[in-house]
Amino acid sequence: MTTPLPDHYATLGLDRHCTDAQIRTAYRLLAKQLHPDVNHGTRDAIAQTQALNAAYEILSDAAQRKAYDDELCARGKQPARKTKSQRNISQDVFLRIEELLRGSKLDVRVSDPANPNGPETYELIVPPETAPGAKFKLPRTSASGEGFVLVRVKVRPDFHFKVRGSDLRCDLRISSQRATQGGTEMVATANGSRVRVQIPRGVDRNEIIRVSGEGLPKTRGGRGDLLVRVVYRPEVQFTRSKER
Repeated sequence: MTTPLPDHYATLGLDRHCTDAQIRTAYRLLAKQLHPDVNHGTRDAIAQTQALNAAYEILSDAAQRKAYDDELCARGKQPARKTKSQRNISQDVFLRIEELLRGSKLDVRVSDPANPNGPETYELIVPPETAPGAKFKLPRTSASGEGFVLVRVKVRPDFHFKVRGSDLRCDLRISSQRATQGGTEMVATANGSRVRVQIPRGVDRNEIIRVSGEGLPKTRGGRGDLLVRVVYRPEVQFTRSKER
């Protein structure tokens, strides 16, 4: 059985008659967009980067490119042109918590080597109360054809809150005396306000107190919860023993 021959031209978004300069430009742009560090090490990004490197290694070398083209001809294949599905792009965007709650407007710039008119710019409007994981489909039109940019919204890491779906988690540091006696404490919320949290008498360390409706928006409406973890240091005292 003949091993399938990868389409290195399609991987770079080019056709068989592309120049060496177009190959280098396409590789540099795509390498930045697909780099695993930018895409948080996803399997798809790693696989695409490996395919991109393999394509560049073959097509950037004159002798290897000629041998590859000869093999394509021998198999009666022509390198695939870009299809509509290949002009579709999926990309994650990381927003701050307040941008999800209050809304945001972003410019989306697409640098596609196959577009002779240069970079494409689209406007992304993220409405207030957007849930983490929400997706936005931006129609994409260019000289190379139509398609879309599918943008998925994620939450940028925050120094105060940790995100768990639509729930937010934070730490509340109290004194050992407060843990013993119980009482109320004020806790900051994601929208900048403060809420009262009731501390039970004799609360355990790392116990979670749930504040309903103070988390992030949910996909189907409503808000998640704020999970407050109680943190304190038990009091340790030393007294000198009496001599006998």
